[in-house]
Amino acid sequence: MERYRTPRPGTPHPRTRRLRAALLALTATSGLLLTACGAGGGSDSSNKASDGANRTGFPAPPAPTAGEQKGEDSFASPSPTTDYLSTFALDVDTASYGYARRTLAAGQRPDPSTIRPEEFVNSFRQDYERPDGNGFTVTVDGALTDEKNWSLVRVGLATRPAAETGERPPAALTFVIDISGSMSEPGRLDLAQKSLDTMTDRLRDDDSVAIVTFSEKAEQVLPMTRLGGHRGEIHHAIDGLEPTYSTNLGAGVETGYATAVEGRRKNATNRVVLISDALANDGDTDPDSILDRISSGRREYGITLFGVGVGSDYGDALMERLADKGDGHTVYVSGEGDARKVFCDQLPQNIDLTARDAKAQVAFDPATVAEFRLVGYDDRRVADNDFRNDRVDGGEVGPGHTVTALYAVRTRPGADGHLATATVRWLDPDTRDPHEKSGELETGALNDSLWEASPRFQVTAVAAYFADALRQGDERRRSLPGDPGLGKLHDRAEKLAKKTEDKDVQQLADAIDQADRSQG
Repeated sequence: MERYRTPRPGTPHPRTRRLRAALLALTATSGLLLTACGAGGGSDSSNKASDGANRTGFPAPPAPTAGEQKGEDSFASPSPTTDYLSTFALDVDTASYGYARRTLAAGQRPDPSTIRPEEFVNSFRQDYERPDGNGFTVTVDGALTDEKNWSLVRVGLATRPAAETGERPPAALTFVIDISGSMSEPGRLDLAQKSLDTMTDRLRDDDSVAIVTFSEKAEQVLPMTRLGGHRGEIHHAIDGLEPTYSTNLGAGVETGYATAVEGRRKNATNRVVLISDALANDGDTDPDSILDRISSGRREYGITLFGVGVGSDYGDALMERLADKGDGHTVYVSGEGDARKVFCDQLPQNIDLTARDAKAQVAFDPATVAEFRLVGYDDRRVADNDFRNDRVDGGEVGPGHTVTALYAVRTRPGADGHLATATVRWLDPDTRDPHEKSGELETGALNDSLWEASPRFQVTAVAAYFADALRQGDERRRSLPGDPGLGKLHDRAEKLAKKTEDKDVQQLADAIDQADRSQG
């Protein structure tokens, strides 16, 4: 349940890790490896950033107070100990949005439990400035909604542009491919094979690929093999895949990580790519047991997981949880267009890493802010006093990505001055040295109207409102302030699609229209 609450300075947020609703159709899974989170442009002129590895200007996390700990979305009465901090691990997943679009296109309403607003927001290109090297830039901007004293505040983080394929470090990729009976449905295994064939032609000669399949048992089809001189052998292994029986996901994960460890390469990006509908029904189906195997591979060998979901029936919760535990991310592939985007257009973003264990912390000024709510990131919350604890897991982010966090903020009447400071902390992917970057926002920099803000800000708001509408149904859940309703939201999205000339925004408008029609 989500609720608005007054910020409270001493209460830490316990980190919660829940199964993320339905493992978004892993079908186009392979394509997912290539998916990129968006490109940036210029930053808002009101944004001021500073850099440094342990800067002292940012408020230190407060000591926890006694009493019950409450989540970010809980109601809380104003008090001198109100928590004005919001802390979360970065997340570049987009599967929730992709799976919702597919479900709506099929004439069905997605299950509210599969809707993760941050994955809707992060599915679109942004206008953030990019850094020159590893790490992030920070953009903080906002706009007033139609509801009195309520604003939407956008915290935008961007990594450097993705280098050309030839400029990135070599990759050692272990593909763990579901060949169970359910993968015989069109748009699952066949799409995965097309995607892998395409990617094999795009990878460099010094990249390496291994293939593991699983159904009722797991099998290593191809050991770690360099692309140079062996592309025909790799294509033959991919084209020979055929669906069989049940889904022993646990065996696939275990064999996949064993293969990745055996073929691990120094000074390369070592990654397991899991392509599945994540509907485990054989062998070890206990998520915690499977997750333990992934966690061990991550800790001991630095092997990350990339989850590609496919299929009209999709185990979203398990796939998303596996990716979180494996220091990776998930995408959902519904067709050849998605697959081409993931495996061809955006390959470097999903192979290379620019930041490890990245976390963000936003400090709202209690003198100007009465209450706030982070939209989404429900299972990515981190205790405030663990922000600079580098032993606490964060998120892994590659080049060419953007991460956006949207807040609903109620300012105090007549508020004037500093509103918020946002700081991102990450570890260098090679040296593991910590770094931080911050950006600030003043009340005077808030745009007078949400619908007169920059087009990309408006797209962010439309995506968040759309996700919020799809999650409704619980009377205890309050809508985002300024919610225009699906009909008007569709009109906004149509206008933005024309203004931005962005086909992704047009797809958003179409999905909103389908959702509006589905509620009769």
